Amino acid sequence: MSQSFFIQFGASLAAVAALVALAAWAKIAKPMTPLTDERARTLLEQEFPGRRLERIWVAVDGRGALAKSGAAALVLCEVGDGYVARHIPWGQAVASSFRDGVLRLDLSDVAAPLARLALLNWPPSPEPRAA
Repeated sequence: MSQSFFIQFGASLAAVAALVALAAWAKIAKPMTPLTDERARTLLEQEFPGRRLERIWVAVDGRGALAKSGAAALVLCEVGDGYVARHIPWGQAVASSFRDGVLRLDLSDVAAPLARLALLNWPPSPEPRAA
């Protein structure tokens, strides 16, 4: 092996080490804080201004939320290091698959095709009507 091979190998090794150190220093893979009711409400109001939120369900693990707004279901789900907001018909949300404590919502979107929310129970019980 020639001296130029060792120089190139050493330079490549140093470059890879520098990139790994930069990624560790930047904390690219930092964990997100779980959603709370207040934070979910704030994010949904920012994404859907003017919509009245009737009720909000935050996932048990804090990685998503679902809100009822008239005939629409507003969905927040964690993607990468942020949240994505989508809306689907409320009837579709109520009819979605709920197994083993996980609600699977088909969002029919290339960027976020499926939302998985860990909820205690689903569908929600109807709220009592005022007399």
